[in-house]
Amino acid sequence: MSNFQLRIHVPDHPLVKHWLGILRDKDTPTTLFRSAMTELGRWLTYEACRYWLPTLETEVQTPLAVTPATFVDPQVPVAVVPILRAGLALLEGAQGLLPLASIYHLGLSRNEETLEPTCYLNKLPAEFAPGTRVLIPEPMLATGGSMLMAMTELTKRGIDPALVRVVSVVVAPPALQKISAAYPTMQIYTAAVDEILNEHGFIVPGLGDAGDRTFGTL
Repeated sequence: MSNFQLRIHVPDHPLVKHWLGILRDKDTPTTLFRSAMTELGRWLTYEACRYWLPTLETEVQTPLAVTPATFVDPQVPVAVVPILRAGLALLEGAQGLLPLASIYHLGLSRNEETLEPTCYLNKLPAEFAPGTRVLIPEPMLATGGSMLMAMTELTKRGIDPALVRVVSVVVAPPALQKISAAYPTMQIYTAAVDEILNEHGFIVPGLGDAGDRTFGTL
């Protein structure tokens, strides 16, 4: 992905590919689709945590001897900001790996004619503590409008874009170009980069509407 300044990570892992294939299949039933979203939320969050969560070096006493030990630093705040509603589908997998993280919901909807986002729910705090790590579960990055709106809200509350990690099932170049121009220090973890948006702003081949398929509202 040398065309973009920000770092795009596509884990070369058989389980990531497996669950992506299930999500792409139009015949996948809602219950299995939800399970696949949870699994990708888990695996992509696992990758995103690498070199992102600060650690403490210490020692512990085993039943036999003292040995060095590494722990995640509990003093550094971590926030998960799922973008509603489809981001909720990835939240369960992410939250399982980050059980102490604070969860702040951000509801954004896209006008299907203009493709511009609007905010209908904002549960972000007035200010984040310095150094807060933020994970954003957002299944699709198509035009990039929703992510840019989310980042505007986060940065004005003190979040450093370099400490933000995005987990997204499928992304497209238009979104990556816009995000790279505005926030080049962000990092995105995704199962696939699809090259095309259709006239309705949907990623092709993509997954279809991730929210509708997750919640059975097709």
